[in-house]
Amino acid sequence: MTTHTESLVSRFLDDSGFDHEIIPCDPEHADTALFCQHYGYALEVSANTIIVKAKTGEQRFVACVVLATTRLDVNKVVRKRLAARRVSFATADETREVTGMELGGVTPLALPVDLPVWIDERVMSANYIILGGGNRSTKIKIAPKALLQIPEATVVENLAK
Repeated sequence: MTTHTESLVSRFLDDSGFDHEIIPCDPEHADTALFCQHYGYALEVSANTIIVKAKTGEQRFVACVVLATTRLDVNKVVRKRLAARRVSFATADETREVTGMELGGVTPLALPVDLPVWIDERVMSANYIILGGGNRSTKIKIAPKALLQIPEATVVENLAK
């Protein structure tokens, strides 16, 4: 984790007032399905942060947080909310450029303040969620309500299917 990202994550966690746990993770097991299988966490409480970009018009990005048991509705909900004719998942390089983080470790807790964060409503009903830690070597266990403290966060109905 970069010092800057680590600092942002720490500050968010300290300021949130929510209990949380930092879970060490072997970078080889950072991808959600592998992490859950290897460390014994349920996919139902694992939340992925996915960066999506508008492919038409001005280049715009959004971070979408969805449970690992659902699929982001890119072609309908995201496309419509971004007001773009075409959208796609950001590449690994674009994700790194926009977030400063690697795939498998992206966390919504330390994103640039001008990047919108859309959270699927189902994420909010979990008792706790497991998020990327900002790198591939940690995960964060925290109450989903902590996500509402992200400045650009919006809970979106049916963001995922």
